[in-house]
Amino acid sequence: MNTFRTGLLLAALTALFLVAGYAMGGEGGMAIALIVAVGMNFFAYWNADSIVLRMHGAREIGRADLPWFHDMIGQLAERADLPMPRVYIIEQEQPNAFATGRNPENAAVAATTGLLRQLNHEEVAGVMAHELAHVKNRDTLIMTITATLAGALSMLANFAMFSAMFGGSSDRNSPLGGIGVLLMAILAPLAATIVQLAISRNREYGADALGAEICGRPLWLASALERLDNSARRIDNHVAEANPATAHLFIVNPLHVRSIDSLFSTHPPMHERVARLRAMANAPAQGRGPWG
Repeated sequence: MNTFRTGLLLAALTALFLVAGYAMGGEGGMAIALIVAVGMNFFAYWNADSIVLRMHGAREIGRADLPWFHDMIGQLAERADLPMPRVYIIEQEQPNAFATGRNPENAAVAATTGLLRQLNHEEVAGVMAHELAHVKNRDTLIMTITATLAGALSMLANFAMFSAMFGGSSDRNSPLGGIGVLLMAILAPLAATIVQLAISRNREYGADALGAEICGRPLWLASALERLDNSARRIDNHVAEANPATAHLFIVNPLHVRSIDSLFSTHPPMHERVARLRAMANAPAQGRGPWG
């Protein structure tokens, strides 16, 4: 059911391309938008992970660079019955992390230097177990493609707005006229954001639950989430602020929660995530013991 729902949401995001293309250029614009959407999906499948990692300045490390962290991820991956992912470090003071990759065999996990400095090893284990849960649930492909499509739609909307303001050729080709193009430029990114929310919020809850099972201690992840949330509100992540379409990839929202950000946050409410993890910790013990 979760896969079916996600497929519908991705179809809705692709449909937004077609509607935006039709609004800007009629049937010809819709045909071009369809070609762009298919091309973006194909490109994102093969390349979006490397683009996101490069965008955030991620540097791949081996065991010799940071033995304890590399070994931790290896042990967590083994517990999750996953191949060892590529491991990346991001020189960023804001503590955060994300996973990417089109499948478990081509997955990568990335953590910021701020996360490794500010959290203890148990909390780091909880965070990385959460990211490996995204890999195991195959969320990484969906979330990365969503980021790519949403970013491309935003660029298309910006072009439409610029064209409507200055009377470009798209006004003449659009069956809706200049006002219609302007409305589409405003509404399309909003609709794309709503689709992103529907995809990412549900998957964060799932990754929290599975991540807690992988590391064996829900409270490790609960404690990490609280600390990450507090730090993310105080510390800037300039790359994420400049590329908000990638915000939903991170374990906590890297954007400062101000006005519109809080209303359209790509992450579930932190108090609800922590409450669910604490409930898991208080439930009768099941499965394997704690990692470590």
